[in-house]
Amino acid sequence: LLWKGNWFIQEKSCKILALIVSARPKNQNGVVSNGDTSKKPFTTIDDVLRALVKWLCEQLKKPSHPNRGVPTAVNCLATLLKEHLVRSSFVQADGVKLLVPLISPASTQQSIQILYEACLCIWLLSYYDPAIEYLATSRALPRLIDVVKTSTKEKVVRVVVLTLRNLLSKGSLGAQMVDFQLPQVVQSLKAQAWSDEDLLEALNSLEEGLKDNIKKLSSFDKYKQEVLLGHLDWSPMHKDPLFWRENINHFEENDFQILRVLVTILDTSSDPRTLAVACFDISQFIQHHPSGRIIVADLKAKERVMKLMNHENTEVTKNALLCIQRLFLGAKYASFLQA
Repeated sequence: LLWKGNWFIQEKSCKILALIVSARPKNQNGVVSNGDTSKKPFTTIDDVLRALVKWLCEQLKKPSHPNRGVPTAVNCLATLLKEHLVRSSFVQADGVKLLVPLISPASTQQSIQILYEACLCIWLLSYYDPAIEYLATSRALPRLIDVVKTSTKEKVVRVVVLTLRNLLSKGSLGAQMVDFQLPQVVQSLKAQAWSDEDLLEALNSLEEGLKDNIKKLSSFDKYKQEVLLGHLDWSPMHKDPLFWRENINHFEENDFQILRVLVTILDTSSDPRTLAVACFDISQFIQHHPSGRIIVADLKAKERVMKLMNHENTEVTKNALLCIQRLFLGAKYASFLQA
């Protein structure tokens, strides 16, 4: 009946099948009976699930009904993706990429419900490793972060935060979250008045996990690679005092190679962000190294930084001024200056 032309019949068939599947009895070990594909290659229930997943994916691609097709499919998937076989069939059918476009800030009641159920599907898929590979290579992560930044619905925020917490330890996703400024978003969310204790707990857990990722990202090797490439950005390590305290002695390696490259960047780069970060990093070196002021002066950095105080970009001039102040005042007073 799923494939009959009448939408009413299709919709009711889909919902009834989803209810039957989710309500069928479990065995004593909590494993769904007929769900174990290792004993039999195909069973009746497996065939039903595969056919149902195929139909649901078709609805996400080309809905049979202009208004009800997608909401019905997402609603049923939010129920069915608890099933291991449904997860594997859905991933094999490239279904993850069909869900991702539905993750975007919503305003109407119907669009908020579709968004919530789409995020619920992603949360269920975050427990399934093959699906995570698809999530990592799609636009799912920035979309989830965009939603959690703008949504005021607590249930939407909760399911997204729980999803991000699950994905945090998977592959490079933790590093991507830091790059997408998620730590700042979490800080903002924690400042809001939420009534859900699970959400508050998940936010605290996510915050701690992100801090661990920042520590991993704040290694001197990563910093060295960034400097040698000559393209600097405000990655977390630059403004992390712990990074400078722990790694300041590494700057002495190869006759202060990295510091020399930073000074050279002031002459050679035309990118305002790179120039601003280079000035800031030199000022950090002055502050944290016992002989920082003398070493930077010996490298003739003062003249180069002073030229940048007249730069057209305010970010460059601000950090050039900070660097000059620390150079003139020295390490003893540099700690009083803030960027």
